[in-house]
Amino acid sequence: MSERAAVAAFRRSLGLDSLIDVHTHFMPERLLAKVWAYFDAAGPLVGRRWPIAYRAAEKERLDVLRGFGVSAFTSMLYPHKPGMARSLNDWAAEFAARTPDCLHTATFFAEPGAGQDVRRALGQGARVFKCHLQVGGFDPNDPLLDEVWGLLAETGVPVVTHCGSGPVPAAFTGPGPIAALLARHPRLRLVVAHLGMPEYEEFLGLAERFGRVMLDTTMAFTDFSESAAPFPRAALPRLADLGDRVLLGTDFPNIPYAYPDALHALERTGLGPAWLRAVCHDNAARLFAL
Repeated sequence: MSERAAVAAFRRSLGLDSLIDVHTHFMPERLLAKVWAYFDAAGPLVGRRWPIAYRAAEKERLDVLRGFGVSAFTSMLYPHKPGMARSLNDWAAEFAARTPDCLHTATFFAEPGAGQDVRRALGQGARVFKCHLQVGGFDPNDPLLDEVWGLLAETGVPVVTHCGSGPVPAAFTGPGPIAALLARHPRLRLVVAHLGMPEYEEFLGLAERFGRVMLDTTMAFTDFSESAAPFPRAALPRLADLGDRVLLGTDFPNIPYAYPDALHALERTGLGPAWLRAVCHDNAARLFAL
């Protein structure tokens, strides 16, 4: 069975016409090439062999995603140093303008003017932000970000945040910095990427404490991730209880396996079709008023 047919069969089994994927990567071609080179070299933040499954030109990647029946997706992009965020946001605004099915995505870095960058991106129409604490290497509680978090909490715009310590820990990953952040901004609509891998239970606890915290499923439950950071099966009932706040994410195109594998991995949790329908479509449709 082809990948497209496999995804179509998955959708049919749930009665879904389409999927919504909140964690996909589109970025300027030169930057994406550097990201792929980093994965190819199994850089320090990767830590293992990681072949890119969907290495192709932008149009082909869009065609593949749409061919899977993904009706809305993001252009997750992130700076690794100061001075990048604004130009990335300008690129993302242009990409969203020519790609109507993309949820206009923006980013920020802990630097002077971060609040202005976010305010400007919101003015351009950003609907979701990406924050990568592992790559950025900054503390989410840095005072330079006070205005950023305040704006995002006030507007309710989601911020998909790589804050877990997978695949390798960094200075400010883990539940501690995020717990401190949420204590100051309890209304922040923070989406914990990768279910908080590998600190799954701690991030589930934060979602249970803070009613606007959500989680995305990026790479979770796949054979690739389970071999290094298995999800504790005793915690599945807690994930089921948070079923209205879990979103489908995949990391397309930067995944080392086929797209259907991510969907079948969710199916294998045994959490059932109603949970899968909510995760793969309905929760994001409600969040983004689609």
